[in-house]
Amino acid sequence: MSDYETYDLGDLTLESGEVIPSAKIAYKTFGDPKLPAIIYPTWYSGPVISDNEWLISPSKTLNPSTYFIIIPALFGNSQSSSPSNTSLSPFPRVTFYDNVLAQHTLVTKHLGVKHAFAVLGWSMGAGQTYQWATQYPEFMDKIAPFCGSARCSLHNQVFLEGVKTALVAAKGAASAGICKGYTTESEGKGWTKEQAETGLKALGRVYAGWGFSQAFYRQKLYESVLGFKDLETFMTDFWEFWALSKSPENMLTMLHTWQSADCSVQHPYNNNFEAAMKGIKAKALVLPSKTDLYFPPEDSEYEVECMSEGVGRLEVFPSVWGHWAGGPGQSEGDVEWLDQKLREFFAE
Repeated sequence: MSDYETYDLGDLTLESGEVIPSAKIAYKTFGDPKLPAIIYPTWYSGPVISDNEWLISPSKTLNPSTYFIIIPALFGNSQSSSPSNTSLSPFPRVTFYDNVLAQHTLVTKHLGVKHAFAVLGWSMGAGQTYQWATQYPEFMDKIAPFCGSARCSLHNQVFLEGVKTALVAAKGAASAGICKGYTTESEGKGWTKEQAETGLKALGRVYAGWGFSQAFYRQKLYESVLGFKDLETFMTDFWEFWALSKSPENMLTMLHTWQSADCSVQHPYNNNFEAAMKGIKAKALVLPSKTDLYFPPEDSEYEVECMSEGVGRLEVFPSVWGHWAGGPGQSEGDVEWLDQKLREFFAE
């Protein structure tokens, strides 16, 4: 029996003009719908909605006895419409705008929520949080993006080119350019088992140098905290194991969503990033990690600086866990720090 539900969106027209026929969005809820609503979107590669659940507990701020918590899944995550569960090939290019449009439809039309107390999320969940706050600025009271950004920085786009190219090289393909998929003679064609395995292992090893910080590796926390006997075992049993559980085309779909992210590319901001940040009305607690190699605190500082006075506040994870400081719950000290910041912010 499935531990999540799906909502039929009908034929969903995307920003690009492409259509996902009979689109479905997967979701899971916790708590009573009469309680204040919290929207908590999923993150890159999160193959199942349950990967968000580490922050939800009666003992934590995200307490189902206090809030109605909604986890909507990204297109491409394998539960919402994705390359792996549709016949679309190649799968349409999906943006954060498209995802949040679908989530808003789910939340308002299906779940009956007219206003949310908060939107929050880690990594790509943080990007969706910013998208919610700019696409529907009156819809929520608070936002808490952690270890993420309102747009994909140039450096981040370059990192993702490495991830994409490592994956598709297994098919003898190459990137077609930033936000442009991969060479058309290979895109849309199936993957053999060997190609998928080779490409996903390569993806995992590229990712290994970015997910955690230099200090994490220097201190060998993969041994002392995560329990791997040595670095190569960590590479195979953590990173390759993680990557091999994915679908290559699902990863590419979500990669495009991440790489193309920029919440100013919508009306009424017209590519003016500063105007988009100024358009945020919800109180914002922005929580980058000090050692995040994807989303450094400097980017978050600028986002907060561009918000209207009194809207945004920045607090930095004092962590050596890099991007992983914000999830998925393996660093107990960072979980406690995050939960306390959310508790204080929600109580304000």
